[in-house]
Amino acid sequence: MEILKKGQAGTMQSSDLMVTVEPADRLLIEIESTVKKQFEHLIRAKLEEVLAKNAVKSGKVSISDRGALDYAIEARLEAALQRAGGA
Repeated sequence: MEILKKGQAGTMQSSDLMVTVEPADRLLIEIESTVKKQFEHLIRAKLEEVLAKNAVKSGKVSISDRGALDYAIEARLEAALQRAGGA
């Protein structure tokens, strides 16, 4: 899928995250998290898994995480992708 416009999903509540996706020339992933030191590699792996599943080759993905579990990361990213171009 192609990211055609900016899409956003989530909240800044505890145990949730805010995901923003927007068009870009290449794939960029930015992670801001309260648990970045411990779990950045797991968060990045889940993001990359969902992006691959949706055939996203380019775009900017920014997340602001407040300790969300992997199923919440997946759901928020998929919702943002749908809003950005129709995953």
